[in-house]
Amino acid sequence: MLLSELARDRNIRYFLISFTDLLGVQRAKLVPAQSIDEMAENGAGFAGFAAWLDMSPADPDIFAIPDRNSLFQLPWQPHVAWMPADLYGVDGNPLMQSPRVVLKQILKAAKEQGYTIKTGVECEYFLLSPDELEIADSRDRSPKPCYDQQALMRRYDVVSEICDAMLSLGWKPYQTDHEDGNGQFEMNWTYDDAIVTADRHAFFKYMTKSIAEKHGFRATFMPKPFANLTGNGCHTHLSVWDITGETNLFKDEKSELSTIGYQFIGGVLKSASALCAFTNPAINSYKRINALNTVSGATWSPNTISYSGNNRTHMIRIPDLGRFEFRLADGAANPYLLPASIIAAGLDGIERKINPGDRSKNNNYTEPLSDQTKRLPGNLLDALRCLEKNTVLAKAMGESFINSYLKLKYQQWDQYNNQISDWELDSTLDC
Repeated sequence: MLLSELARDRNIRYFLISFTDLLGVQRAKLVPAQSIDEMAENGAGFAGFAAWLDMSPADPDIFAIPDRNSLFQLPWQPHVAWMPADLYGVDGNPLMQSPRVVLKQILKAAKEQGYTIKTGVECEYFLLSPDELEIADSRDRSPKPCYDQQALMRRYDVVSEICDAMLSLGWKPYQTDHEDGNGQFEMNWTYDDAIVTADRHAFFKYMTKSIAEKHGFRATFMPKPFANLTGNGCHTHLSVWDITGETNLFKDEKSELSTIGYQFIGGVLKSASALCAFTNPAINSYKRINALNTVSGATWSPNTISYSGNNRTHMIRIPDLGRFEFRLADGAANPYLLPASIIAAGLDGIERKINPGDRSKNNNYTEPLSDQTKRLPGNLLDALRCLEKNTVLAKAMGESFINSYLKLKYQQWDQYNNQISDWELDSTLDC
């Protein structure tokens, strides 16, 4: 069925052809239904320099070809449908700076090795006043607000509409809760193939912001918007299945994870410092993973490269049979580069049979590991330098892609470093 025919059947008037650039910004063109078939065939044209794609004004146009298998009709605006797109050059070849293309490349490599990768994400966000950086609910002041029933239900109109939207889209959402920060919430839906989850993750961020605005609020996924509160994580659950997607290869009759499951974790641990450049891509990210205790008593974020069983104080935990939870990532993570980088590192662990070593059993907040345990990067610059030295991710994701990403992120670091903060003025003006 042509998309124009589908549009008539579903009463869709416009299509958002959307792509996510290297810095995680969603770009789109709004296409009327009567023009969608041509756009679906040839792509919507964009000037690459206008997005964060490491291109110049002299470069020719790029074309975003939408994936009709990931069409989401907006539940809050049903005359519009959203479709993620892959970017192509005028020569017809995929644009390797496109995050979705990079993820598909990684998943293709996994398929060639006989693996299907399934992922799930836990997206945390704050609801703020629309014009100021303050929590929208002035009564949400408890020092331990996690699972607070009253605070949750005061925002019932917002969170229920988001949940209803996911139900209508067939995502199988199964819970919504008030998280550990005042004004913070989390939505959970069922895991799926990695590309499906990535598309849903990208759409979820757009949907949550849109529905929040409809109700007069501002939703933010910023890693650490408040110094004294828990930051926004994006915990990622991952498992490796056979080529059919029917058999979980991480499951083992005698252990929580199979041998290749532990090898996958070994690969992630080995490249963890470089992974931070993708899983924690913002300057602000390092205020979350290296934070002091919050008013609730814990940051709920890791600070060392370590793994454990069902223990939330480490970078990786194994909460159940046949999967692990990667707790490092935050709300700024690119929905496509997040799984792509983790999968690339994990597949390297399987290929090289990397032993992750013994799991840690300590409470890493009150009984930190020895000084020999490697700590996570202290800032984005350290993470970028680790990525620059990492050959595993460069090989899997492409050297040209890594170079483009590093170029833009170093520029971002330089821009930040040239700012004079209030703290600097307060502490140094009279030195």
